[in-house]
Amino acid sequence: MTQSKQQVGRLALRVEGDWWVAYYALPDSMEGAIDLGRIQMALVQDRGRKKLFMDLMKSALGEFLRDATGGDPTWPEVRPAPEHERAGRS
Repeated sequence: MTQSKQQVGRLALRVEGDWWVAYYALPDSMEGAIDLGRIQMALVQDRGRKKLFMDLMKSALGEFLRDATGGDPTWPEVRPAPEHERAGRS
């Protein structure tokens, strides 16, 4: 029996002031998004450190989703947020 894949949410990362913030959000909206973590933008200018933060957020969210759904999450390619969701340096 094959399990079908269903998108239950996404990892959204955006700049808010001097912070880079990771959220768990619904597939098509930031409404009600859950703040997972944040890091000073100055600390993620280094690509390696930026990747470490992204990997940490994926790991934490993945564990949460695995516990909630019983399945392992898959991570699609990184893509830019829709224009209406971009916070910029608010």
